[in-house]
Amino acid sequence: MRGADTQQQKLFSYLSPDSRVPQNHPLRPIRIMADTALKKLSPVFRELYATTGRPSIPPEQLLRSLLLQILYTIRSERMLTEQLDYNLLFRWFVGLSMDEKIWNHSVYSKNRDRLLQSDIAVHFLRSICDQAEQAGLLSDDHFTVDGTLIESWASLKSFRPRDEEPPCEGGRNPEVDFHGEKRCNATHASVSDPQSRLYRKGKGKEARLYFMGHVLMENRNGLAVDTRLTQATGTAERAAALAMAADLPGTHRVTIGADKGYDCAEFVAGLRSLIVTPHVARKAKDSAINGRTTRHEGYAISQKKRKRVEEIFGWMKTVGWLRKARYKGEEKIDWLFTLSAAAYNMVRMRNLGIVASG
Repeated sequence: MRGADTQQQKLFSYLSPDSRVPQNHPLRPIRIMADTALKKLSPVFRELYATTGRPSIPPEQLLRSLLLQILYTIRSERMLTEQLDYNLLFRWFVGLSMDEKIWNHSVYSKNRDRLLQSDIAVHFLRSICDQAEQAGLLSDDHFTVDGTLIESWASLKSFRPRDEEPPCEGGRNPEVDFHGEKRCNATHASVSDPQSRLYRKGKGKEARLYFMGHVLMENRNGLAVDTRLTQATGTAERAAALAMAADLPGTHRVTIGADKGYDCAEFVAGLRSLIVTPHVARKAKDSAINGRTTRHEGYAISQKKRKRVEEIFGWMKTVGWLRKARYKGEEKIDWLFTLSAAAYNMVRMRNLGIVASG
């Protein structure tokens, strides 16, 4: 018997968004991890908001929605709010009922400064790492450090002499001819993103405006335990690595693996002063790493494990959309970089099947 194509909609619905999400959906364990972390951040949220006045949009819902933006590669807050309006899965993850009104996309811009000042992304990453440690996923002894370039949102046309007045003709996208002009960070700066730096990946590569993101990874399961974002300079990777090594908890000796770019006498000496064994890949000539380190079996293991840090960067640049920055300014990109590392950790922990139930 043929069914009727009824166009009349039901007046009431008694189904909740949770009932429409399959029990084995991959977002369910991520939602459990996110809720656990946000519950621990409740005292921090309490200090950010006044005790009187009109209730605001819960910061927990804003952070869950930003996690969705990273996990589903949504390129703007405007598109994110559009998805939240009609996507039942997204409503369930954020904690919205089927008939709740969605906020305007400008809410993210208005609340971003508040979230930046309180280092919410850093607290969230640490809370996720605490869950991983309780599940026995983290190594306390062996780590890897590396950095990656994040292209600035600013155009090369905006990289102009510091003392030059901006062109008054041509509108927002004037014609600029900089061929044959010698440009460097000492004399030039981007008008639209002054904190970005002109940088070249290697010999024969074109120079672009970049920031540099750094990750400290534990070697047992390849989870990010610390992050930094700095300006792109030739020494930024080593300086960030020393800063993250100094923040490692405990006083016992640990190992930190790295590629050949970290094979520098000053960096190796800095790690040793922090009671850290430098498992750095050796250069062919003038290496600061000698047989004192390489004779141990653990050195060869670190060289094998350290390559997994590229999986973090690859995920953050493809899924997390961090190949090119969505924001301008070091502080905002740093916040997004840290939150993306936390999102990667949750996906990795879900794939390991450890945190699968609440």
